[in-house]
Amino acid sequence: MARPKLILFDDLQAQRWAPFALTRPTGELLYGAEKLAERAGRVLGLEAAGYLTSEHLLEFSEAGVPDVLRLDQLPGEGLLFWCSRAVPESSPETSLEKGPAVYLIDERPVGLHLPAGQWPDPEFLSELSLGAEPETRITVQGRLLEWPWHLLADCPEQLARDLAGAEPATAVPDGVYREGKHEVILAADVRVEPGVFFDTREGPIRLGGGVEVRTGTRLAGPTAIGAGSRLLGGSFERVVAGPFSYLQGEIADCVILGYTNKAHQGYLGHSYVGKWVNLGALTTNSDLKNNYRPVRVWTPAGVLDSGSLKIGCFLGDHVKTGIGLLLGTGTVVGAGSNLYGTAMPPPYVEPFSWGEGAELGEYRLAEFLDTAERSMARRGVELGERGRRYLESCWRKGRGG
Repeated sequence: MARPKLILFDDLQAQRWAPFALTRPTGELLYGAEKLAERAGRVLGLEAAGYLTSEHLLEFSEAGVPDVLRLDQLPGEGLLFWCSRAVPESSPETSLEKGPAVYLIDERPVGLHLPAGQWPDPEFLSELSLGAEPETRITVQGRLLEWPWHLLADCPEQLARDLAGAEPATAVPDGVYREGKHEVILAADVRVEPGVFFDTREGPIRLGGGVEVRTGTRLAGPTAIGAGSRLLGGSFERVVAGPFSYLQGEIADCVILGYTNKAHQGYLGHSYVGKWVNLGALTTNSDLKNNYRPVRVWTPAGVLDSGSLKIGCFLGDHVKTGIGLLLGTGTVVGAGSNLYGTAMPPPYVEPFSWGEGAELGEYRLAEFLDTAERSMARRGVELGERGRRYLESCWRKGRGG
């Protein structure tokens, strides 16, 4: 029997994952050292053939990433529909049969295998609700994430597990200090200047191809830095950063999707940062309330108690901040926003906002697209016509269109 193709879908809960769901499928978010989609494909042993998500993301396109599809564009073969916020930890022991089968995590449906020519009910794709449940039930060890802050809460432990057992590619260069028993995993073309300190007492450190680490940098594991990134000095503890991120200052317990610029001093803690973000010098966030109570976070379903004492900020794709900007505990900044000044913005900033403090207006489409095109070109990435259509669709959706 041919192996089915994997289709990742965003249910209604995943589509509430502000500020990230506005601009990318949930499967494109990092959890530990891998994207959610990459992890699902690897653990389940299946090739991802596409995403089902919000219609305004149909033009979403990034190198090496499956396309967003309509139902009538799906491959005409057996398919496994998998909820993008479901995190499998081990492959199921039961093998697939020709007929329908439901995958469950903690007795909750998260995946549905259907033979060629059959499609899931809309209720399953939106609410993970099954009418007539297939006879074949396949239990998978793992978890179903509920909100974006759960991507942060377990990230250090997940990252340590992901990097455990990896073989170091090259030796640690001369003049670099090291303490701890865990591995330092360096790609062959990593450049580490003398005077860098690797602290692996709590977990391993992995640096991707072409990473540059300047003198005066301290890295504490578990940490994974993506290809082409630059660490320009400062302290980095329990950080996952995607490719081509230029970082400096103090960063702790953060996930950065990539192509982000934080090249100056300032604190970033317990935060999740999208792609193409630029943080001006001394931009700093709070990640602990003065009363030491759990942080409450804005969501499309209302302001919710995260249950965590430490939550920083959530910055959507293409967010820009001016020098010295301060962000309160649990702040959610919508995609494409451009914030500046000394007044702290509100706990929730609508997508594509422009301004200072609570005096926020609309970031006009033409100006936003021009800035996006220029910032992407600085990393050698062309926006292109499809990219412009995609960002315009996100802009109209984010501004209520």
